[in-house]
Amino acid sequence: MQDAFVPHYLADAVRQFQSLKSLAEGALAQLDDQALFTALDEEANSIAVLLKHMAGSMHTRWAGFPATAEHTEGRDRDSEFTTGEGDTKKLLIGRWEAGWRCLFTALERLTPEDMAKTVAIRGKPLSVIEAINRQLTHYAYHVGQIVFLAKHFRSGAWQSLSVPRGKSDEFATTTRQRREA
Repeated sequence: MQDAFVPHYLADAVRQFQSLKSLAEGALAQLDDQALFTALDEEANSIAVLLKHMAGSMHTRWAGFPATAEHTEGRDRDSEFTTGEGDTKKLLIGRWEAGWRCLFTALERLTPEDMAKTVAIRGKPLSVIEAINRQLTHYAYHVGQIVFLAKHFRSGAWQSLSVPRGKSDEFATTTRQRREA
C-alpha cells in the first residue's frame, strides 16, 4: 500500500495543479489587456498582480524543491503586488508559464525517498506532502480570485468554465449517458 501511495499522490497532485492552471487560463483567454490590469479598488489585486505573484511564488517554492522551498535570492515579493510599464501581458504570461514549468519539473523529479524529507516554508518545517498541499491550496486561492475577477469583468459575456448556471440537470444527464455508453 505504502509503495503505491507516492506515485498515486504525485499523479493526483499534478492533475490538480494542471486543473488550476487550465482554469486560470480559461479565464485569462476571455480578457482584454485593460481587464488584466484593472483592480477593483486600492486594496485589491489586479489579475496581472496575481499572475506576477503566483509566478514569483512558484519559482521560489519549486526551483530547488525539495532541497529548499524558502525565499530565493533575487525575489522581491513586495514588487509582485505592483505593476509598472514593463509589466506587459506577454511578459506576465511568460513568467506564469516559467513558474508552472518549474513546478511541474520539480514534481516530476520527486522520488519516493524525497517524500520522506522535510522542507521549510517561511521557516516552518513541513513534510514534502504538506509543502505540496500548502502550495496547491495557495494557488487554488489565487486562481479563484482570477476567475472571480474575470467573470466580473466579462459579466454577461462570460463563458462558463464549469457547469453553466441553470444547466446542472442537463450536465448530469449527459454525464450519465456517457457512462452508460
